[in-house]
This record gives sequence, C-alpha cells and structure tokens, in this order.
Amino acid sequence: MAGLRMSVVVSATAFLLGLLFTHWIADSLTLWKSPDTQTDSRLWTAAAYYAVLMHGPPQLAYVYGAVAVIGAATILWSLRDGRAGNLMFDGGSIFLYLTGIFVYLYSVIPNLRANFSTLPLPFTAPWSPTDLPEYPKSLREPTLELASSHLVCSVVLTGVLALQAGRWWAEQADVDDDDEDEMRDDAGAETGAETDRTESEMERETVRRRDVKARA
Repeated sequence: MAGLRMSVVVSATAFLLGLLFTHWIADSLTLWKSPDTQTDSRLWTAAAYYAVLMHGPPQLAYVYGAVAVIGAATILWSLRDGRAGNLMFDGGSIFLYLTGIFVYLYSVIPNLRANFSTLPLPFTAPWSPTDLPEYPKSLREPTLELASSHLVCSVVLTGVLALQAGRWWAEQADVDDDDEDEMRDDAGAETGAETDRTESEMERETVRRRDVKARA
C-alpha cells in the first residue's frame, strides 16, 4: 500500500511539473533577462501564450485541479500512519506541495484572469515584429511576475519529488537491514540447533560408556 501511495504522489507531482515546464515557452523569454533584452517582441510573444492559455477549454482546469487534489490527499493519507519516515518526508512534501498550490491560486491565476483573459489573440493574421505596437507598461510587471511564480511552483514540486525519492531510499535501507537481521537470526538458530544436537550426542555417548563399564 505504501508503494501505491508513493506512486500516486510521484505521478501527480510529475504531471503538474510537466504542465509548468510547458510554460517555459513564454517564461524563458522574460525570466532572468536584462532590461536591454526585454524587447516588445519577446513580451508580446509571452503575452500571446498566456492569452491562448486563458482561451483554452475550461474542462482542462478541472482536470488539473483534480490531479492536484489527489496528490495532496494522498500525501495527507500517508501522514496518518504516524511512522517517523512518513512524518519527516511526507511532512516536508505536503508543505512544499501546498506552497506550490498557494502560489498558483493566489498569484498565477488572479494574474492571468486580471491581465490576459480579455487580451485578444494576436495570431489571427500574419504579423512581423515591426508591426507590433509598444508593449503596455501595465502588462510588463504582471508578465514578469508570471514567470517568477511559475519558477517557484516548479522548484517546490521538484522538492516534493526529491523528498519522495529520499523516502523510498530510506524504506529500502530499512528493508535491507530487516533482511540482514532475519538472516542473522536464522543463522543463530541453526547454530544453536547444531550445538544442542552435539550436546545430546555427547550425553548419549557418556551414558553408553557408563553402561558398558557397569556390565563389565
């Protein structure tokens, strides 16, 4: 059962992390860039991606939300065991997981709704960078914040995967130690049995010699 729970957590986290990696199409144009390279063409391209994202089917948002809830519920379920490994690894995992959800709910989604949900799609006709208007100053900071928020969510979800990997390694080490202890116990039991058999044989031999002497 523990392996199943861990598989669900890792699968849900990897799924959400993959979604965040797709945003790198736009985030790479604005994240960690100097002001000289923040051209209107790059900013418009990033804004166009976010606008396409907001014009997508709303059913996808429900799927993403369901996956996030399943992952969080599975981690919380693991905490009910009360084992030291679960409290340490799953406790850190749920903290990072909820941090990512908090950042996405209170930073990313409000930003997208307020600034990019009503932005018209710019790809209805061919255009060149020289035809683009000046990028609005009111959208410049929200565009940069989106890239930073996506990065934070990616980092914390990567931390969840690292903690789950650490938990698996720790459990495997415990299993190996238990196997070694069982092998030692079995070896000790066999040695004890052989010792008992040897002592019994010696006692029988002593009794036999006494009987021979008594008869003589």
